Amino acid sequence: MTRALVAIATLALLATGCASRASLRQAQQDLTTLRTDVSELRRSHQMVLSELARTAGEIRAIDIRNAELEAALREQSVEAARLRARLDATEQELRDAKTQMASYEARVTPVATPAPKPTPAASPRRPGGGEPDEARRAYDLAIANFRAREHGQAVLDFLDFIAQYPTHPLAANAQYWIGEAYYVQRDYRQAVVEFQRVVDMAPFSAKAADALLRIGLAHTNLRENSSAQHAWQRVVRDYPASDSAGRARALLREHAARRL
Repeated sequence: MTRALVAIATLALLATGCASRASLRQAQQDLTTLRTDVSELRRSHQMVLSELARTAGEIRAIDIRNAELEAALREQSVEAARLRARLDATEQELRDAKTQMASYEARVTPVATPAPKPTPAASPRRPGGGEPDEARRAYDLAIANFRAREHGQAVLDFLDFIAQYPTHPLAANAQYWIGEAYYVQRDYRQAVVEFQRVVDMAPFSAKAADALLRIGLAHTNLRENSSAQHAWQRVVRDYPASDSAGRARALLREHAARRL
């Protein structure tokens, strides 16, 4: 293209009689300079495109790393909460063992001190120890954190509740809300694990039916339709009179209709 322009410009100059060797050389030099400038611009453009591609790749790598770190942090937080719950339970068992040992020693060892005066009967305690309303306050606090979308703190609070009041009537509910916390955060795999613990803890409770229903929904989100249907069929079979059974029947019908 450039050579054609040079030829045309040369012919034009010759045609008009204005051409000279000096003017031709100047025109050729100008065109050479122009070609050099164009080449430099092309190289600069290529360098800019390469730099943009490299920067975009680094940004994608950083995003992936951040997602991995956040997932690892969530796992570590949950594991730390479980370890703390285990530690609390172990400490409680140690205290109970010491109390039993002291009671045994008191029975087998003669004591010269006068018999203690009878103390007033203590107020009834809920299963797991603590004042009658203490467990309820702890449970309500965990629920409040869940509703405030403080899901990580809510999980820790529910784990503490279960560790302190393992036989409390609300223990299965607390475990259910742990599963729900993972479900709303779309960690469906862990949600299935936590909901299954509800069924294991209280297989005859209403929360077990609710947990199985949610297990099916979690499997659906994981595209594990066979496992989802199995969970809902179990709700219908084992808890036919529950509200969750009605919902499970509707979900089974929907899945059956999709296959048609």
